[in-house]
Amino acid sequence: MTEALLSVRSLSAAYGMAEVLFGVSLDARRGEVVALMGRNGAGKTTTLKAIIGMVEASAEALTFAGHDIRRLPSYRIARLGLGYVPEERRIFTDLTVQENLEVGRRPARDGREAWTLERLYAIFPNLAEMEGRRASAMSGGEQQMLTIARTLMGNPDMVLLDEPSEGLAPVIVEQMAEAVIAMKATGIAVLLCEQNLHFAAAVSDRAYVIEKGAIRFSGTMAELEATDAVREAYLTV
Repeated sequence: MTEALLSVRSLSAAYGMAEVLFGVSLDARRGEVVALMGRNGAGKTTTLKAIIGMVEASAEALTFAGHDIRRLPSYRIARLGLGYVPEERRIFTDLTVQENLEVGRRPARDGREAWTLERLYAIFPNLAEMEGRRASAMSGGEQQMLTIARTLMGNPDMVLLDEPSEGLAPVIVEQMAEAVIAMKATGIAVLLCEQNLHFAAAVSDRAYVIEKGAIRFSGTMAELEATDAVREAYLTV
């Protein structure tokens, strides 16, 4: 196995006096898609926010690309090459599609090919068709595509992707899956928070299952699909 790009060891977090995460440990490697699965309220989003520095947390180890990021602010973690796509999107609604993408532009790292508007439009043809449209006039699925594309314009080494398929039409979910596969093909690592097992299985190499802030399963996606007891205990509604 290659060395982990992201390594999390015994990550714990709380909102005030309410503890939410209890010793979460996980890894992700370059070019690997890892699913963090669980029901609503299981701790998926908090895990991502703790990694990116948006929630106060403690950990025995929290490294990204060889850097200890435990005490770094979110903007410095992002500059190291860790992108974050929140569930709530947070696009600039008064800007056009192209303007939103240009806001996210940063130089490529290590001499690799930079993400350009042309490359992104090839993955998200819907965005190409509405390049001059204000983001406020886009559907929820189109806004989600724009958020992912804007993150890629920062040329990250890894993307934290929160619930990309939730509430979207099937045709948009299919395009989201194609986008994740395209990221993987370029060597980007993806940590994907997801409830939709079908979507996760279509794009992910490995999976962790979280429940009540603790990891209950770790293995390949094929192993998760084959383990009825885990799915019934922690993923079914």
